[in-house]
Amino acid sequence: MSSMSTVTSLPNYDDYGMADYGIMDYDYVVPPYDFNITSTPPLCTQQAECVILVAVNVLIVLLGLLGNGLVIWVIGFKMRKRRTVTTTWYLSLALSDFIFCAMQPFNINLHATGVWNFGLFMCKFAPFILFLNMFSSIFLMLIISVDRCVSVVYAFWAQNNRTMKRAAVAVVVAWLFSMLLSIPSLEVRDTIEHGQVIQCYNNFEMSVFSSTLVPVFRFVLGFVFPLVIITGCYSIIIVRMKNNSMYRSAMPFKVMTALIVTFVICWFPYHIFILLEINHFHNEFMITGLKISMVLVHANSCLNPFLYAFMGKNIKRNFLSACVSKMENAFSEESPSESEKVVTFMSEAV
Repeated sequence: MSSMSTVTSLPNYDDYGMADYGIMDYDYVVPPYDFNITSTPPLCTQQAECVILVAVNVLIVLLGLLGNGLVIWVIGFKMRKRRTVTTTWYLSLALSDFIFCAMQPFNINLHATGVWNFGLFMCKFAPFILFLNMFSSIFLMLIISVDRCVSVVYAFWAQNNRTMKRAAVAVVVAWLFSMLLSIPSLEVRDTIEHGQVIQCYNNFEMSVFSSTLVPVFRFVLGFVFPLVIITGCYSIIIVRMKNNSMYRSAMPFKVMTALIVTFVICWFPYHIFILLEINHFHNEFMITGLKISMVLVHANSCLNPFLYAFMGKNIKRNFLSACVSKMENAFSEESPSESEKVVTFMSEAV
């Protein structure tokens, strides 16, 4: 990948994709203004839409850091002596979201200024973290879904073989695979200089990756394929346990269902608009859709802790105590007596 290049004219619109202020499109981030070498980006404070986008993203970052930090504290310290396979899954999810939120100030600055001020390394690293978050989140949800399915269908085997060591290995594999699939972001990102203005964009001209195949690749491996397996696992669980009220009302099952639905709602619009964008559907609807879809993508990183905290009823007056209590409840697995009930139920079913 080349270092920052200096140009005396802007690249053609269709060479790099959508060019519009405020769209944090990590597949096609380009100079957000069609300005010449002597012009400067308009001030964010002079545009209501820009101010709203920046304010919303700042709120998402604050809530994400606070909420995911609380989850990490609850699992890492409050529940340290009660560490389970389930808490291993959720701790990894929280770490992924926390890292993503910690990187967002760089993108908020880009929203506010229209200029990339952080050099080539961060130009590559910031989108890498976003896709690392996307892949690691969906892969961890896939692992959890398979784990739940196996625990229901093969209850005896799960009781003896569902160990912390194997859970840790599964998490490491998920993270390594997510890093591997996020490499295109490191390879294609580049900076370009227009006079005194620096922009961060995708430079596919010098890349081994295709500007068309990369978004399709991410959509298939980071959304469709895992979601198909997750749906299959949940279908098996529902069919197998439809007459068992314990699993139908189990907190871990409800929490996981909420996490998956939230992920789909937050990421599906983004993938759709990106696929439309690579086919050169450039209009006001696309511009608005990309802006909204990117806000949803960012919001996904801060929503999970609130799902953990508010899935239960009767929130206590003390908000912090309520959050900690509900999170511990959400992360807790079935008690030994309940596990025995599952084994008994499965024995009777067979």
